[in-house]
Amino acid sequence: METRRALLVDAFAAEPLAGNAAGVLLDAEGLSDDQMAAVAAELGASETAFRTDEDETTEGGEAVNTVDGGEPVDDRLRYFSPTTEVDLCGHATIATYGALFAEEAIDGGERTLRTNVGDLTVAVDDDGTVWMRQQAPSVEVVDVDLGRVADALGIDPAALRDVGADLPVAVASTGLPFLVVPVNFLERLGEADPDDEAIERLSEEFDVAGVYAFTFDTLEGDSTLHGRAFVPSLGISEDPVTGTASGAVGGYLRHVDAFDGDEPDELRFEQGHFLNRPGYVRVRIESDGVRVGGQTTVSLDGEIRIPDDEDDEIIEA
Repeated sequence: METRRALLVDAFAAEPLAGNAAGVLLDAEGLSDDQMAAVAAELGASETAFRTDEDETTEGGEAVNTVDGGEPVDDRLRYFSPTTEVDLCGHATIATYGALFAEEAIDGGERTLRTNVGDLTVAVDDDGTVWMRQQAPSVEVVDVDLGRVADALGIDPAALRDVGADLPVAVASTGLPFLVVPVNFLERLGEADPDDEAIERLSEEFDVAGVYAFTFDTLEGDSTLHGRAFVPSLGISEDPVTGTASGAVGGYLRHVDAFDGDEPDELRFEQGHFLNRPGYVRVRIESDGVRVGGQTTVSLDGEIRIPDDEDDEIIEA
């Protein structure tokens, strides 16, 4: 049995116990998939990031430690929810690099990390704000019955139909797809009482991680929108503040020309208030992709004991 350092880091928040908590193991080298899954389940955060030095390998067995063009990969991150591995997690990425910067394990500037969806760039500003560059967004408007979506969300169907003519429902992704659903007013969005099984059925049908519902009716005047993310397919009934979904929604807003050609240089998404976990995501839509950014704070720093693989007592049918 071995012991590893484990953190809980609140992403997209300047104070602890706000934003979205991510588990972080800054040194996960040598841990098996089963061990990482068990740690994620034990920590209980919506996602836990595991930083390793493992090399990817080609079919010929040669190690790959560079991105296209020969640039080196600085880190490898893997992500697990309490129930499954996740290909990409924005808030856990932000949390990892915020923690590394806070303890001066890395300097500010850019780093390249490898994820299951490809190689991404992370940058840390001098004030500790972490920026994650996501893939260029893909957006596809979908034909779905708004009454069915409203029932799944537990929202009055009129709240969706009022905005449906100008802002359609769409599948948007920058690496992890979400069904994006516009809602007319914050009051209606706040009344949402989602049916997890219905949300899962929608997620399966449209091949998405979950549903991100949003409104331009915000709590704070400098916010662009207020969002809520429901991801029961990953064991998360509601995710407090969602980096990957925020990048996808930024791409969606550009695709549907939500700002009538007068798009701001930077968007600010507020989320998590209905869970008493207020957080703020900064979103920049650029020519070659989307960047999401935010602050972080470490709320828990401790150690976790991890049994050896051969010592587990999991019974397999």
